[in-house]
Amino acid sequence: MQKRFTLRNRLLAGAAIALLLAVAPAPARATSREIVELQTQVQQLLDMVQRIQSTLDTRFGVLQNLAQQTADNATQMTAAVNALQKSLAAQNDATNGKLDASSGQVQALNDSVDELKSRIAKLDKSIQDLQAQLQNVQSPALPPAATGAAPATVSPLGGPPAAAGMGANQAPPLKESLQAGVRDYNAAKYDVAAGEFQDVIHYYPLDDMAGTAQFYLGEIAYHQNRYDDAVKSYNAVLEGFPGNAKAPAAQLRKGLALLQLNKKQAAITEFHLLIKRHPRTPEASQAHAKLTALGVKTAEK
Repeated sequence: MQKRFTLRNRLLAGAAIALLLAVAPAPARATSREIVELQTQVQQLLDMVQRIQSTLDTRFGVLQNLAQQTADNATQMTAAVNALQKSLAAQNDATNGKLDASSGQVQALNDSVDELKSRIAKLDKSIQDLQAQLQNVQSPALPPAATGAAPATVSPLGGPPAAAGMGANQAPPLKESLQAGVRDYNAAKYDVAAGEFQDVIHYYPLDDMAGTAQFYLGEIAYHQNRYDDAVKSYNAVLEGFPGNAKAPAAQLRKGLALLQLNKKQAAITEFHLLIKRHPRTPEASQAHAKLTALGVKTAEK
């Protein structure tokens, strides 16, 4: 601050002297030397100002260059970050695509296994029907005993004992028994319906209709608030007859029964499995709605 004040004073003094020289009469020779010295000092001051200005211009240019380099570096950094984000997004999309493809392959494999199980069940049913026909052929009817009791005979094929008498141990017709059970269930005759469904399971344990009968046994237990028994029946469908038409409903109802038993996390797991195994079914939509009601986020397709 002191230097700036001195410089200003000197410049003002030099300007005053120049003005006096312009308006005053010619000075004496004795003062000409002093004027020359003052002019010299003014020139030195002007030179100093020019050097300071040059220094300031140089430093300002350096600062501008640094600012430009910083801006360029920031631009390059932004471009690199954008490129990295695009690369990560592309990798994420590729990973999701692979996961979707893997899920589709797993679903196709599950469908193939279910179809194979269904074929095996049909083959077992054919074998059972053949055994029943052989039993009827090889076990002729015997006259009733005096006491009125019919002695039992053992099937030569190792099947259940056949009671004597015309058709005494013949299995009930499969389709008709199941239909009768469904009618009684719809009429809320649960005890009668349960007996008919159990007959289907007993005489035709490997037939796909036995899986349907298991499902209705679970429904009866659910309506009677026997939720543990209902879960067992639904599990029998899901484990023994995964390809049954009632399998999606069995999984949904199992989840609802688990909720009734205050097993929320287990129920959520069942709903997720249902959506994964049978994504395009009405039961899957109901599972989505139930998960949403429970506060669980889902990605419905």
